[in-house]
Amino acid sequence: MNTTKEIIADCDHRMGKAIEACHNELNKIRTGRASTALLDTVKVDAYGTMMALNQVANLSIPDAHTISIQPWDRGLAGHIEKAIRDANLGLNPSSDGTFVRVPMPPLTEERRKEITKLVKRLGEEAKVAIRNVRRDAMEHLKKAEKAEHFSEDERKRGEDEIQKKTDLKVKDIDAMVASKEKEVMAV
Repeated sequence: MNTTKEIIADCDHRMGKAIEACHNELNKIRTGRASTALLDTVKVDAYGTMMALNQVANLSIPDAHTISIQPWDRGLAGHIEKAIRDANLGLNPSSDGTFVRVPMPPLTEERRKEITKLVKRLGEEAKVAIRNVRRDAMEHLKKAEKAEHFSEDERKRGEDEIQKKTDLKVKDIDAMVASKEKEVMAV
């Protein structure tokens, strides 16, 4: 890394990855509403290999509290049902041989509060990751200034730019966390 633009671009890219990771983790959190994202991590034993659920079936949401799964091969319905149970998601699928239905159990108030704490923790971890990226970028700027002798003013401009990006990314995370908390607490 030799120019401030390259350092800032790398910083922005790494911060974006932290936000994306936080977003993916938040999507996995079960609220009272059905979402196919809850089943993204489920792997099904199909044809002797472990495959992602969305590679062996069509997932849909017929109503706010049910996920409907239609296997492309009817023989996989039992395997899909078992895979969802084994994934420890707190879901209880049922199969009629053609479709697998996954009803979303309602959340208790206590469970909602636990999930809210988890959401806040995930948001805080993402903010820490972003601050670590900021710290690394600031160190790169200082090293580059010494090694390449670009001006102190250019380094300070770069630091200001990085701080602005950090503030924006932290606001993005706060907004994602607030949105997820609202979704979790909605009855």
